[in-house]
This record gives sequence, structure tokens and C-alpha cells, in this order.
Amino acid sequence: MASTLCSSFISSALIILLVHLSSSSNNLAAKHTYSASHHHRHHNRSPFPNPKLQKAYIALQAWKRVIYSDPRNFTSNWVGPEVCNYTGVFCAPPPYDKKIIVVAGIDLNGADIAGFLPDELGLLSDLALIHLNSNRFCGILPQTLSNLSLLFELDLSNNRFVGPFPYVVLSLPSLQFLDLRYNEFEGPLPPQLFTKSLDAIFVNNNRFSNVIPSNFVGSSASVVVFANNNFGGCLSPNISNFANTLEELLLTNTSLSGCLPPEVGYLYKLKVLDVSNNNFVGPIPYSIAGLAHLEQLNLAHNMMSGIVPMGVCILPKLENFTFSYNFFCEEEGICQNLTSHGIVFDDRRNCLPEKPNQRSQKECQAALEHPVDCFHYHCGGGSSGGVLGSSTAIPSAMMPAAAPLLSPSMAPGYV
Repeated sequence: MASTLCSSFISSALIILLVHLSSSSNNLAAKHTYSASHHHRHHNRSPFPNPKLQKAYIALQAWKRVIYSDPRNFTSNWVGPEVCNYTGVFCAPPPYDKKIIVVAGIDLNGADIAGFLPDELGLLSDLALIHLNSNRFCGILPQTLSNLSLLFELDLSNNRFVGPFPYVVLSLPSLQFLDLRYNEFEGPLPPQLFTKSLDAIFVNNNRFSNVIPSNFVGSSASVVVFANNNFGGCLSPNISNFANTLEELLLTNTSLSGCLPPEVGYLYKLKVLDVSNNNFVGPIPYSIAGLAHLEQLNLAHNMMSGIVPMGVCILPKLENFTFSYNFFCEEEGICQNLTSHGIVFDDRRNCLPEKPNQRSQKECQAALEHPVDCFHYHCGGGSSGGVLGSSTAIPSAMMPAAAPLLSPSMAPGYV
């Protein structure tokens, strides 16, 4: 369900640039290496064109030594001093000196390599991107990664990294794209994560807990994916501090409760909002009717109730509206016939009169007898970061049926 991201354009452009540069720089590096080695035979006999590539050789050889499974032989040619010819290694001139070649990118996506990351990776101080998606790397991230002052993209997704949130990534001054999804990180998210100038934050499908931090002050992210963690608590009204940048917010299956704050409607650039598979209660905030760019809205598998407002159904860009498995009792205006307006929708398992596949009268009656007043509602779950307090009791009859979650290999997009 992912839409086109601004960050993906940046990512793709950067990768294309590096590939283009590496194509020419590999030839250049080979010539330069030969020339330098030929010249230095009469001096220091160094096979490396510059000290940066010598450090890169040390780092990559150290990494190869701690790789204990490489079924596709990605690193089989990681031999000898010509590191720019290594598979998955891309070289280019650094921004501070166009006359030399350095290792600027590492892309081992889909290599199925098992191993861990050695301290020597900190020697690759000119890296602009690291892509390690879909491998079997494990352990914790080395603190020496803090030396990578030019790192723009860090993709560690779909591996076996463990431990608390890797604080070392917060020390990377150039980082714009952070992807930690589908690992085994655990514990709370640091509030500092949302004070960095990141464009994309993917922390979904880990073991993060506590609550989602509320200090979204100054955050510049256009895409934030918290899905499939165990945060709990409420969604902070401070989410409105993302208003100038945020285009996609995915909170699927994060154990959130309480009412959906009206401040969500302040995110005027939002294209995708997914809060499904949580414990949200109360009505749909009318402020969502102001999200003129919204294309996909998913409220499914919560305990929300009340009216489905027409203001949401007539949003000009809306393509998909899912509000199944809630307790909505009425649809205003065109909400009753979204198909005629070209909107894909799912309204099953609500309390909508004369609609098929709705809840039983007994379930719906329980919801009607326990209306939620969001002005007085408080939720529990955590010690900070949300609207905290005692939790209003919810009848067991109102609890939504859990939807099965996709495994990493089946998950679409980036959720």
C-alpha cells in the first residue's frame, strides 16, 4: 500500500549516481592503482592509489573474516588491493576532493550473508550509503560507525540485529534515510530520534516497547513507520509537529489506545494514514476531512464508533478507505456508496444498518451503551510520551478480532 516517497527518489538518484560513478571510477581506480603501484615500485611499493583505499582494504578484509556464510559468493572476489572491483562496493570521488577515489557505497542487498559488523567498518569514513537489506547479519552495531560523517542512507532491514535501539545512528550528521525494520531491536525509542533531520524513519517489525516518544518538535520526516511493535499508550497530540513534512504515517499493530487525536488532521501533507490493528476508541476526528492530499486511510480493527463523516468520504484524493472491524453505526451522505465515487472501501463488521456482514445486535448494543467521550477519556500504557491516566474499561464484546499479520517475506511495501 506504500505510495511513492520523496525519500525513495533521493535514494534512487543517489544509487544511480554511485553506480554511474562506480562504473567509470572502477576503470579509473584500476588504471590509477596500476599507475600508482608501477610508480611506487621505485619508492614505497604501495599498491593503493591513496591512504583512503588502503583503509578500505583493511576494513573490508576484516569484514570478510567475520562472514561465516556467503551462499551466493558475493564476497568471493574480495581479494587483493583493488577494492573498487569488489562485488557490492562502489567507489566515487568524495565531495571534499574530486581528484581521488574512495569507497562511497556498499550494497549487499539480498545477498543472504551471515556474519556481523566489525569495528573496522569505522575506517570507511567516506561511505554515503550502506544497504544490507535481507541478509543474516546479527549482533549489535559497532560504535565506530560514528566515524561515517558522510553517511546519507543506512538500510539494515530484514536482518538479525539485536539489542536496544542503536544510539550510534544518532551521531551520524548526514543521515537522511534510516531503515531498521524486521530486526530484533528492543526497548524504548530514544526521543532524540525525532530531533534529527531525517527524511524517512522505518522502525517497524522489531520489539520496541514503552511508548512512542512525544517530542516531535522540529522533526523533518516525510515517512514514519512504527508498525508491528509493542509501544502502547496514546498517540501524542504533538504529532502535529510533523505537519510541514509528513506524508506517510503507519502505526499498524502498535498497541495504541485512546482516541485518535484531532491533531492528526493538522498533517496537511499526509497521503497515507494507517492506524489499523490497535485499540483506538471514539469517533473519527472531523479534522481528518481537511487532509486534501490523503489517498489511503485505514482505521480497521479498532474499537472506534459513531458516524463515518461525509467530509472524509469526499476527500479529493481518497482512493482507499478501510474502516472494517469497528463499531460505526452510521455513514453520512456518499459514505453509503463509495464505489460509485471510485473509492475502494471495506465497511465489514461494524454496526451499519442494512449493510451486509455486520456485527451482531448484541455486540452493537454493548457499544451503544458505552459511548466514549474523547474530551474526558484517558488511556494507560507507559510512563511518558502519551496522554496518560487511568484506562476506561472497554466491554469484552467490543474487543476487535485480531487480523493475521504478514510475515517479512510476504509483507508488501515497507510495512
